[in-house]
Amino acid sequence: MELRHLRYFVAVVEEQSFTKAAEKLFIAQPPLSRQIQNLEQELDIQLFERGSRPLKTTEAGQFFYQHAVKLLSNAEEIKSMTKRIGITDRTITIGFVGSLLFGLLSRILFLFKQQHPHLKIEMMEMNTHEQIQALKEGRIDVGFGRLRISDPAVKRVLLREERLMVAAHSSHSMAQRVEGLNLSELVDQQLFLYPNSGKANFATQVCGIFSEYGLEPKNIRIVRELQLALGFVAAGEGICIVPESAQNIKLAHLNFIPLLDEFAVSPVFMAIRNMDESEYIRYLFDAVYQVYDLEAIRYDRSVF
Repeated sequence: MELRHLRYFVAVVEEQSFTKAAEKLFIAQPPLSRQIQNLEQELDIQLFERGSRPLKTTEAGQFFYQHAVKLLSNAEEIKSMTKRIGITDRTITIGFVGSLLFGLLSRILFLFKQQHPHLKIEMMEMNTHEQIQALKEGRIDVGFGRLRISDPAVKRVLLREERLMVAAHSSHSMAQRVEGLNLSELVDQQLFLYPNSGKANFATQVCGIFSEYGLEPKNIRIVRELQLALGFVAAGEGICIVPESAQNIKLAHLNFIPLLDEFAVSPVFMAIRNMDESEYIRYLFDAVYQVYDLEAIRYDRSVF
């Protein structure tokens, strides 16, 4: 049980409605309801009277509410005092690969900024190799990337594995395959990959997935970046394999079809310096998991 679960519960009690509480918390109702259900399962009690209008707590729910309010009040007081005592002008520098901003990273960082307005946050786009070196040199504090790069000086945490999709022009024969495609169907297609940097990158990651299935695409063209690859696809020049979050890039006549192969995923890693136990790093992890909770994304919190 974490403080955010208490905040969700208190909001529902005070608003006497899941809908109104969700609006107050600026989240969707289904994730809020799911969090309350999880809380009841953890406590092994019923907190609300089912079917009551307006929503009412059970006797146990009312007891839990009174103590939850006290705990939240104490937590805010402690946080406020700690901020006044601690450093008031702290900068955190975050490295990231560009494609992650089209997914949940932008929401995570926005939430992190809202929760810690006293922090100065600087963001630097760099590939995963550059992030590892920048962490070791102290130029960044955290890195978000997609590649599995091991270094004894860096702790790498797998946050999630994002499904891969095929981007195709709406006129392409594959565009209407809404049920999904297999990698074996793509080997004869004109395939755009990115980026064209020399070291291991997303393009080599995708080629590695083909190799795991004993496949080798025949017509590959590697371009500078994700947006350029999708631009070629939108012009009807071929297809492209992209992370699921690339659907947020809106181009005319662009369709996205899921890949059905089990290993057609792209991992998302958060990297920090080994032994870095800064409270701000933990706060950033908290923001990650809050967004994941609301999106019903599975994760293993025990890793950090």
